Amino acid sequence: MTIAGLNHFNIMGSRSLIDEVRDFYVDVIGLTDGWRPDFDFDGHWLYAGDAPILHLMVSEEDPAAGDTGITSKTGHLDHIALTADGLAAVEARLIELGQVYKKKAIPGFNVTQLFLHDPIGLGVELNFSESG
Repeated sequence: MTIAGLNHFNIMGSRSLIDEVRDFYVDVIGLTDGWRPDFDFDGHWLYAGDAPILHLMVSEEDPAAGDTGITSKTGHLDHIALTADGLAAVEARLIELGQVYKKKAIPGFNVTQLFLHDPIGLGVELNFSESG
């Protein structure tokens, strides 16, 4: 088996939580809400370009309670990392939205990272190349 790259990550929660998470990833991070198959549960697919990298599922089941019948919950996911561009514009937007973030330049790697948290507490790492 060869892994070709990230397909998607999934977040499940109540309708109100999923609406809040969707707004964060669209309004703050810049993903776009797009086409999604007609599943038997509500949700959203959020896209980076042409790739639906974040799947949001509406479920009233408690994800901390264990197996939901879809997937078991481990609670060990710490953060997701996304490649981004336009560092200055992104920082200005985060400040405008009142988002708390940390900035870190990686010496010898030509990358600047911004770290913030989504509404469920999941860490979001945005990676910007020094040339972008």
